[in-house]
Order: sequence, then C-alpha cells, then structure tokens
Amino acid sequence: MVSFWILLLAMGVYGVLHSVTASLRFKNQVRRLFGSGMERWYRLVYSLMGVVSFIPVLILFIILPDRILYSVPTPWSWFLLFVQMIGVLILLWSLLVIDVWAFLGLKQLSGDTQTEDSLTTAGPYRLVRHPLYTGSLLVIWFMPQMSLNLLAFNLGVTAYLVIGGYFEERKLVRQFGRVYEEYRRRTPMLIPWSWRRRQPE
Repeated sequence: MVSFWILLLAMGVYGVLHSVTASLRFKNQVRRLFGSGMERWYRLVYSLMGVVSFIPVLILFIILPDRILYSVPTPWSWFLLFVQMIGVLILLWSLLVIDVWAFLGLKQLSGDTQTEDSLTTAGPYRLVRHPLYTGSLLVIWFMPQMSLNLLAFNLGVTAYLVIGGYFEERKLVRQFGRVYEEYRRRTPMLIPWSWRRRQPE
C-alpha cells in the first residue's frame, strides 16, 4: 500500500504543477517577465514541461512494488479492449479537430496564435466539452488487468482531469465570456448522454 500512496502523491504534485502553469495568471506573469514575444513559445514549452515532469511519475510506476488486483478473462476482456479502442479513437478525433500541431505548440512558432484564441465546438466537442478527458478515462479504466499501482495511477489521473477540468473551465469563461457559458450550458462535460436537466432558453 506504500506504493499506492506514493503514486497518488506523485500524481497530485504533477497535477498541481501542470494546472498552475496552465493558468492565465501564470501565463500573464511570464508575459510580464519575458515580453509578448513569449506567446509563440509558451504552448510548446508548456507541452515539453508536461512531458518532462511526468517522467518521474512513470519511473515510480515501474519501479515501485506492485501486485495484481484482478484479471478479466476472455471473452469479457475483448469487450474491455473494444471500449479502450473507442477511447483511443475519441482521442485521435479530438486532436484532429483542434489541430494537433497547435495543441503541441509547434504551429505557434510561426506566430499563428489564432487557434488558441478560438473556441472549438465542432466534432466530438459538440457531444462533450472535454472529449480528450472522456477518451483518456475510457482507456485507463477499461484495462483487462488491474494492479495496485495502476489503480493509484488511474485514481490520480481521474482526480487531475476532474479538478483540472474545473479550473480549465474557469479560465475559458474568463477568456470567452458568455460564449463559453452558453456552450457549457448546452454541452455536458464528459458523458454525451448526460441526464442533467438543461436550463430553460
């Protein structure tokens, strides 16, 4: 169980670091320090920092003692793999809609920040506000085999996506105002068939 709590703590540290650097306040502070010319580099540096800071979590996941909690036998495991494939397709579809090069920060190097300044509501974003999160959750929770370390990792990722999504939406409201508020009102966060009652027009 020590490994479980260490991994949860590591995911918590990663989530806080990633959320802070994604905030508009942090970005504005960086702009004040380095000037407006940093706009073209910010997304790429942010993406690279996200990858580098996640490496220690993956190392802990690999080296810490672990034990299997359950293994789903066939043919049920085939169903889980099928759901995981749906999650992967949702991830790929979402990245294609938002422009993967802009998502990574490579497109901004040419000075094109138009993608960052526009709200994407097409494709999977018409069904849920965070299809990247939806796809990720399908992939991690429908594993045919679950270990203690994987459970800790999945719980950490899920908490990060839910809490991070809350703060991301606060940023989007400040950025897009009533346009995003209307989009949020009519579009569920993660589950397309959300039962929540819509507000009256």
